Amino acid sequence: MPIVTIQQFPRPLEQKRELARRITEAFVEVYGAKEDSVQVFFSEIDGEGWAKGGVMGCDKTDK
Repeated sequence: MPIVTIQQFPRPLEQKRELARRITEAFVEVYGAKEDSVQVFFSEIDGEGWAKGGVMGCDKTDK
């Protein structure tokens, strides 16, 4: 049972649907997995849930 976890910034539902469909297709094609055995988990992180270079995402300013 393949399980894929994706950590990302929030995305529209339609994009997540498409990505889950394509990931599932890849596991079916490459691994021969059954379509209904592939699970995709989306973990969406906002600017208060991550940091880069010691600076919180919500505190970053684009230059």
